[in-house]
Amino acid sequence: MAIEIIMPKLGVDMQEGEIIEWKKQEGDMVNEGDVLLEIMSDKTNMELEAEDSGVLIKIVKGDGETVPVTEVIGYLGAEGETVDVEAVVAAGSSSISEAPVTTTEEVAPAAVAVAPTTPAAKPQGGGKVRATPAARKAARETGIDLGLVPGTGANGRVHKDDVENFKGAQPRVTPLARRIAEDNGLDLTTITGTGVAGKIVKEDVLAVIKPAEAATPAIEAKSAEKLAKELPEGVEIIKMSAMRKAISKGMTHSYLTAPTFTLNYDIDMTNLMALRKQVLEPIMNKTGLKVTFTDLIGLAVTRVLMKEEHRYMNASLINDANDIELHKFVNLGIAVGLDDGLVVPVVHGADKMSLSEFVVASKDVIKKAQSGKLKAAEMSGSTFSITNLGMFGTKTFNPIINQPNSAILGVAATVQTPVVIDGEIKIRPIMAMCLTIDHRLVDGMNGAKFMVDLKNLLENPLELLI
Repeated sequence: MAIEIIMPKLGVDMQEGEIIEWKKQEGDMVNEGDVLLEIMSDKTNMELEAEDSGVLIKIVKGDGETVPVTEVIGYLGAEGETVDVEAVVAAGSSSISEAPVTTTEEVAPAAVAVAPTTPAAKPQGGGKVRATPAARKAARETGIDLGLVPGTGANGRVHKDDVENFKGAQPRVTPLARRIAEDNGLDLTTITGTGVAGKIVKEDVLAVIKPAEAATPAIEAKSAEKLAKELPEGVEIIKMSAMRKAISKGMTHSYLTAPTFTLNYDIDMTNLMALRKQVLEPIMNKTGLKVTFTDLIGLAVTRVLMKEEHRYMNASLINDANDIELHKFVNLGIAVGLDDGLVVPVVHGADKMSLSEFVVASKDVIKKAQSGKLKAAEMSGSTFSITNLGMFGTKTFNPIINQPNSAILGVAATVQTPVVIDGEIKIRPIMAMCLTIDHRLVDGMNGAKFMVDLKNLLENPLELLI
C-alpha cells in the first residue's frame, strides 16, 4: 500500500512551505531516515526525512513550488506500484488507502515492506498497552489508536469487543484527517464525512478550518486567465516566496506594533581601524578567519549591553506587552542580506566570548545563512540585533527592530570627513551609527547614554581585548 508524503507543519505559525529541492527522484529506493527533500519554512531551510521505507513512486509537487501544510507532495510505495493522482484529487481522498492504486508488476517476496500508516499504539498513562492479539488486529484494520480504547479485561486489558464498541462510538476518519483535526483542536464528531461510507477525509477538515478557500481548480484557473488578460503590457505577477512572506509579516508587525525613534551618532574609527590592523594576523593564525569591523562592533555592543544601566536595551516585552523580560546574557542577532531576502542568524552567548571566539561564532552562522543551512534554533532567541549597510556607501538609515528585541543598531559607511580637533581641521574616518529603539521600553535619554558608552568604547577599543 502506498504512503503519502505531506508538507509538514514545522511550527505553530507555519501555513505553507516552499520545496527547494528533491534529493530523491521518482523510482529511487528510499530507506527510513533518508533525506527526501529540502523545504523552506518562513526563513528556515529544513531537510525532510522519510518516515517509512519504499520506492519514491510519485512526486506530486516539484522544486520551487509553494505548498500548504498537510498537502500531499509525493508518494512512497512498493516497486512497480503506481498512483493515479488525478483520480485521487477527483475523489477528494485524503488517504492513499482510498486512492486508486495499481501494480504494474508482481512484487517479489524480497521487496521492501512498506510500513503501515496506522499510528503507533499510545499507552494510557505511560507503559505498554495491554491488549489481546485479536484486539490489536482489529485496531490495525480500523485505524484505531489502542491507547485511546478503554479496556474491560483484567488490569485494563483491551479485548476485541472493546475495539468494536469504540469503533462504533467514533467517527470513521483517515489518519491524516485525524492529525489535522488534532493540530487545530477540532472535534471530529462535529464534522460530516464525504469519503467512502461517510469517512472523514482531509478536505472535510480543511473545509471547516478554511471555508473561504474552497474554490475549485476550475474557478481558480478561470480567475488567473481573466487576471492575465487584464494586465497591461510589460507587467508580470509572480508569487511571493516563503521567505519574502515571512519578512513582510515580521516587518509589518514590528512597524505597526512598536513606537520607535532613531538616534544617530558619528564614530571616529581611527583607533578601531588601527586595532583591527594589529589583531588581523594573530586572529587569522589562530582561527583561519579574518576579523571584520562587524565583529569588532558586535563585540563592543555586547560589552556595553552587559552593563546594568543598559539592561533595558537588552530586554523584551512579553505577555501582551504587560511584562518586561530582562536578559542576563547577550544573544546577538546579525542581519545578513541574501539575493532573495534577509535573515538574522544569532550568536548565542556572545557575552562570554573573546574576540577570536566571537569571530568564529559569527562567521559560522553567517556562512550558514548565506548557504541556506540555518536551523530554526540559530535564528531564534536574539536579545539585540545589528545590521550593517556600510559596505554599500549608506550614510544613514532607520533600521526596523527585529522583534521582540527592544532595539537594533544600524551601521552605516565610514567616510573620510573633515573634523575640528583642538581648534584645527583634520581628516578622520567617521562612521555613522543609527540606533532604533522601542519607546515602550527605552526613553531617549537612556538610549543616548547607551550610544555614548558605545561610542567611547569604539573610539578607545583596547578594552575589547581585556
